[in-house]
Amino acid sequence: MAKPPGTRQSIIDAVLRIIAEDGIAGVTNRRIAKEAKVSLGSVTYHFATQHEMLRESLLHFVAEETRRLTELADQCRTDETDGTDADRADADRAAAVVGQVAGGAPFGSRHIAPFELYIQAGRDERLRTAADQSFAAYDQLAARILTGLGVPDAERLASSAVALIFGLQLRSLATGRPAEELVDALMLLARGAQHA
Repeated sequence: MAKPPGTRQSIIDAVLRIIAEDGIAGVTNRRIAKEAKVSLGSVTYHFATQHEMLRESLLHFVAEETRRLTELADQCRTDETDGTDADRADADRAAAVVGQVAGGAPFGSRHIAPFELYIQAGRDERLRTAADQSFAAYDQLAARILTGLGVPDAERLASSAVALIFGLQLRSLATGRPAEELVDALMLLARGAQHA
């Protein structure tokens, strides 16, 4: 049986849920306490400032995403043996990994929190290191997938692939339409790079 999260983790989880539902402006100590089912004093005991709370929430998100993306990247590495074309990950495998990165299911409020935190990092340079760590993990996975597809100069193209995926995710969030075109867009980028 899984151990229940501690008070600090419950607060961080509550912050991320609130951000997903109502944005950064919805984060108040009273609401966090109610959402986390802790006392108001616990919130201020664990986090002296809202900035600290947002930073820790972003770092938690980054740690979870980095763990998830590292596992996916390791799966891609397992698919590669000696680097020859015959041993490279095929397009179906890459599409499956991209689908996992994108979350698979239709986008909802839980997908909004990271975008809110990234925007906040744009406003608050103290959050930028955490945001940079997150994008570095995405870039690493993208480079591994592109390498597996036989794309030359995959390291250089990785950030473009990540930007494409994030842009399509944001579009899906804004329009309410599914993000099915994510895989197609990445495969189009990969094919174009292979023929460049």
